[in-house]
Amino acid sequence: MSVAPMLDWTDRHCRYLHRLLTRHALLYTEMVTTGALLHGDVQRHLRFDAAEHPVALQLGGSEPADLARCARLAQEWGYDEVNLNCGCPSERVQRGAFGACLMAEPRLVADCVRAMVEAVQLPVTVKHRIGIDRVEDYGFVRDFVGTVAEGGCRVFIVHARNAWLKGLSPKENREVPPLRYEMVARLKRDFPELVIAINGGIASDEAVRGQLAVVDGVMVGREAYHNPWWLASWDRQFLGQPGPGLSREEVEDAMVAYMEREAAQHGTPWQAVARHMLGLRAGLPGARRWRQVWSDHRLKPLPAREVMALARARP
Repeated sequence: MSVAPMLDWTDRHCRYLHRLLTRHALLYTEMVTTGALLHGDVQRHLRFDAAEHPVALQLGGSEPADLARCARLAQEWGYDEVNLNCGCPSERVQRGAFGACLMAEPRLVADCVRAMVEAVQLPVTVKHRIGIDRVEDYGFVRDFVGTVAEGGCRVFIVHARNAWLKGLSPKENREVPPLRYEMVARLKRDFPELVIAINGGIASDEAVRGQLAVVDGVMVGREAYHNPWWLASWDRQFLGQPGPGLSREEVEDAMVAYMEREAAQHGTPWQAVARHMLGLRAGLPGARRWRQVWSDHRLKPLPAREVMALARARP
């Protein structure tokens, strides 16, 4: 079980929340480009809390040497896995010649993987789509996986939709191309020696169980973010392990303590953390008011603990 890398969502604050709910699910960073790491603020991009383990760094790039250097940084900073993004369809990513457009160049992807595998002891994995544009032939994704596996990749996370490189926004690319789960199951049958995980539209216990019957892993994106309490059952239900066992109130208490530490150590405003937990009480009586209090911009000057007291107060 894992939580998908989601730009602007799965930052270190979000991952800290998720780790309070599940001990064993793998957490992914937002995609970080090789250029941002090699020419930008490494600490800003790579800093994370030790409590987040196991955590994977997702990289965006297409130059083997640059990816190898960034994989070494990931290892130095203590990440548990390096993942190459071959699934993002946005035009901004395409201009950098990486993301989903890399699926058209499997030999290059294999070279990128090989360079990272040779540079680090960490697992190197690839996240990709089942096709690009209107190429819906199974042979396309089969040959992509087979070629990239030659570079040393043993784990493939497959978003079970095509990526349309023109004509659809990133949001539409998560919704318009049809889900074709059978393609991912077929990959597992054709490559039994590889670890094949599935991503895309999975939002219930029943859906997870159905997929785990035919593939090796399930990655959940938006549902995990908007309904984080679901993660509290993952360890026990799907991983056969005890979870943290915290109540919603205990999770909120822990997040406020985290907000206070972040403010003291790094000057982080509590709102930057609180935005990720707005779905924590989804479906409960009073959830709407609780969410409104935590997202009320007029309360920004107050300490986080006072905001929590207001959120919990009876109307």
